[in-house]
Formats: sequence, C-alpha cells, structure tokens
Amino acid sequence: MNLPQDLKYTKEHEWIRIEGDVAYVGITDFAQSELGDIVYVDIDSVDKEVNRDEVFGTVEAVKTVSDLFCPLTGTVLELNPKLDANPELVNSDPYGDGWMIKLSIANTAEVAELLSAEDYANLVGA
Repeated sequence: MNLPQDLKYTKEHEWIRIEGDVAYVGITDFAQSELGDIVYVDIDSVDKEVNRDEVFGTVEAVKTVSDLFCPLTGTVLELNPKLDANPELVNSDPYGDGWMIKLSIANTAEVAELLSAEDYANLVGA
C-alpha cells in the first residue's frame, strides 16, 4: 500500500497535503482499493465553509456510495476538474491527479490532530 510520508491522514481514510494555508484532500490508496472501481465523485461544497468531520461530498463505486469527510475546518476553494470526466483517477492516482478538493484552512491547530503515515498504517493494519 502506498502511504506518502509527507501527507497527513484521517481515521475516515482521507489524505491531506498542506501547502501554506491551503490543503489538498483526497482518499487514501487503502480507501480506493476497498471501494473498488470509482465511477462518480459528487462534491457540491465549493465556496462553502465546511467543519472538520463534516461530509463534503460522496464517492460512488460500482458496489457502494461512501461519504467524504472534511479533515479540517475551512472553505472549499476548488474541486478537481479532472474528476468529472475521469473519476477513475481516484483509483489510478489517489495522491496525485485523483485529489478531490482544495481547501482553505480556517484553524491550523486542527492539523496537529491528523495522523502521520505511520499512525495511519497502524490503523489499517498495513
């Protein structure tokens, strides 16, 4: 399983890449493999303030639909435009082209509560 060391993680299987006061958010390699083939990503929270642990959208796989939980409080600045035409990018490149939202960070103190790659690996038994 691929777990980049420079990212942060949540117990709900989202990853977070922080660049200044902005965070990119997606689902982990573990989550996409558990879901199977992603067929649709539904996010309608652009320009909205979302609280930590609040649902910001859903991801639909062949077998199931799963909620996406915001790892940090902030405003959704952008959705990944590539996912409309190519939701399978979440499967093939979850940490790169498969990112889901770009988020402005409202409370930087919440970052300290995220999991490291090692903590997340222990959580999922990797």
